[in-house]
Amino acid sequence: MNEEKVEKVPLESTRPPHLIEQLKKEDEFSTKKRINWKGILKEIIWILVIVFGVIIPFRVYVAEPYLVDGKSMDPTFETTDYLIVDKISNKAKNPERNSVVVFKYPENPSKNFIKRIIGLPGETVMVTENSVKIINVENPDGFLLDQPYVVHKANVEVTKKLGDNEYFVMGDNRADSFDSRYWGPLDRKFILGRPVVQLYPLNKIRLMPGHN
Repeated sequence: MNEEKVEKVPLESTRPPHLIEQLKKEDEFSTKKRINWKGILKEIIWILVIVFGVIIPFRVYVAEPYLVDGKSMDPTFETTDYLIVDKISNKAKNPERNSVVVFKYPENPSKNFIKRIIGLPGETVMVTENSVKIINVENPDGFLLDQPYVVHKANVEVTKKLGDNEYFVMGDNRADSFDSRYWGPLDRKFILGRPVVQLYPLNKIRLMPGHN
């Protein structure tokens, strides 16, 4: 016996025309209600305000992240160490001896370096093999700098007299650091700041990293 094929009629077509139209309007209203464009626009505006009014000025004037790249500060810092750099404190702009600073490389300001302050403005720095002698007003005969952070040594000899706004900087890895021994003193205007927090790697999270 042959079964008669029954054509399936879409459910919608069985509804009265006026009901179909009403349901469509309700669906459109529900969609508009779900997509709250006014609320989304308000959130976007607030995000832009936060980005341009808080985050960017904070990074430009207060603090910014710095990712270590290279071996010049080994073993104090290693490649991929993630630091937060203080840019506004007095010690950030007027660093003390043995403190670590991030600065723009004077011969190419598009590059940032991280080194340690060895000589202060007005001093004479004498590097002889692995020792550093500092001559200043308080120590006219000079004194030898204690350098517990130096593991990798180098036999380089150089003497530099620093100006009123000049610093002598070196990497802790003396055998693999391009610093004031080669390109001269660092002018204060190039100093960006000092690391105050290390956030990565997680097992090295600390405050005032590299400062003795």
